[in-house]
Amino acid sequence: MGVDKIIATLLVERGVTTFEEARRFFRPGLDQIHDPFLMKGMKQAIDRINEAIRQQERIMVYGDYDVDGTSAVALVYSYLRELDRNIDFYIPDREREGYGISYQGIDYARETGVKLIIALDCGIKAMEQVDYAKQYGIDFIIGDHHLPGDEVPQAVAVLDPKQVDCPYPYKELSGCGIGFKIAEAHLEQRLGVRLCDLPEQLDAARRQRQEDLKLRLLKYLDLVAVSIASDIVPIMGENRVLAFFGLRVLNTKPRPGIEAILKFGHVDRRKADMPEATDTSEQGKNGYFEKDLTITDLVFLVGPRINAAGRIRSAFDSVRLMLTEDPAIARRLADDINNYNLERKSLDTAATEEAKRRIDYDPFYKGRQSLVLFDEHWHRGVVGIVASRIVEAYYKPTIVFTRGSDDLITGSARSVKEFDVHEALEKCADLLEHFGGHKCAAGVSLRQENMRAFVDRFEQLVREGMGAEEALPEIEVDAELGFSQITPKFLRILKQFAPFGPENNVPVFVTRELVDTGNARVVGTNHLKFNAIPIAERSAPYPAIAFQMGECINRMRNERFDLCYQLEENYWRGRTEIQLNVKDIKFNY
Repeated sequence: MGVDKIIATLLVERGVTTFEEARRFFRPGLDQIHDPFLMKGMKQAIDRINEAIRQQERIMVYGDYDVDGTSAVALVYSYLRELDRNIDFYIPDREREGYGISYQGIDYARETGVKLIIALDCGIKAMEQVDYAKQYGIDFIIGDHHLPGDEVPQAVAVLDPKQVDCPYPYKELSGCGIGFKIAEAHLEQRLGVRLCDLPEQLDAARRQRQEDLKLRLLKYLDLVAVSIASDIVPIMGENRVLAFFGLRVLNTKPRPGIEAILKFGHVDRRKADMPEATDTSEQGKNGYFEKDLTITDLVFLVGPRINAAGRIRSAFDSVRLMLTEDPAIARRLADDINNYNLERKSLDTAATEEAKRRIDYDPFYKGRQSLVLFDEHWHRGVVGIVASRIVEAYYKPTIVFTRGSDDLITGSARSVKEFDVHEALEKCADLLEHFGGHKCAAGVSLRQENMRAFVDRFEQLVREGMGAEEALPEIEVDAELGFSQITPKFLRILKQFAPFGPENNVPVFVTRELVDTGNARVVGTNHLKFNAIPIAERSAPYPAIAFQMGECINRMRNERFDLCYQLEENYWRGRTEIQLNVKDIKFNY
């Protein structure tokens, strides 16, 4: 490819090993998206949707209360709304109904005359609920991406690429990604052309229909990008294509709801105090410099706020925010959702601090390989966040429980990379009422009388799976890099690895035998800022920032060190410079 060995290494690490694979990686195209009708059940799903529209049956789009579920509902609802006004959507209440398809939701559908429910981001284990709906003449289409059990619901169609007999080539779509495939399949059938058709093999009329197909589908990809970022699914293969074009939509014509949320993260893509950009691809309206949104912006700015509505109040507000085309309504809903997020932060901070105190001072937790905590006063909407914070602090598989509905104890599990928490929960199924999720995250509920037996068995499974020694978090380094190798061409190609995320993380480099140039200082709330220069290599120094590492300043001034870091662009007062975002420092003794 005419690139240096480090770039080639980064590609191979990501499973890109041929020139053609590299071309597709660096030049994502909608023609790289797989045929939706390869997904098991898709034809049956589209046929049933068409029948409902023809018969003027009422359709309800049902989804989980998190970002993935609400964005999936917003996508499929808005698509079908253009074809049929006899449509509704429903999000279960986290407190009263819990996760997944609820009997209350089905009862609401029955009372409002619904004949078809399209469930998204949930339902793969809802056997009893689907059977219950059948009693009232209500059909189900299940669109889920979670791991199925040995059986699946007896729905009209079950769309889940993780089914063992599903031939769909890509298995890691988000729940909203499944919703997009439903819209894609339906629109392709209507227009008689597919996204994956090669334009050179189409006549002029069909090429025009394919362009129309692309334009109609592109407007939904901002929602798919938000779901991919927030649900932490791999950003390789089809997800990378969807995220790439979704970010393009967000950076050119974001929907009013997402635009309204961004202001709370102080993201303004038009910086009035900056000079005009020389690169027109980064030039915003009115000639001002424009910083494009990234997956990271979606993870930290958009996702938590959309999630907060379902955690604290009602996820209906999240769907309405993503659906509205009125900027004034979007601003009002975004204000409400931001307030929910502030309340969520307060609740999860208090619960996390209490959980840490118990772990540090309660003898029960000493020497344990797993951490299982329960407090009936913790808010159900934040136990997943608390579990994640505990894993960050102690690096042990963690489950945080609180009081649920129907006299159940309900919680969220988070794990470390060495342990499959979903597999462990399967081995505890006889003690549980419900569970579901992924290798690293899951939801679970059980009866209080089974809690002690579950805690003991889960600890035993963790010890068997991870060994007696405590696991330690590791930073995986992509390559060793010399400062002289950081050339404009290298940086230009590195930027084209974006969008970054799981399986395509921002590359981490290590550079050895460095010293500080003498201006190391602590800034902000304990951040170490310095300039690093190699001892043996003839190279200019690079500015570096090490967040929450201010305690290293004295050693930084007096010792040699190795740095583990990511390369990033730092925008400051109209200037852009390359900065090392330090992940770890190893001092040479």
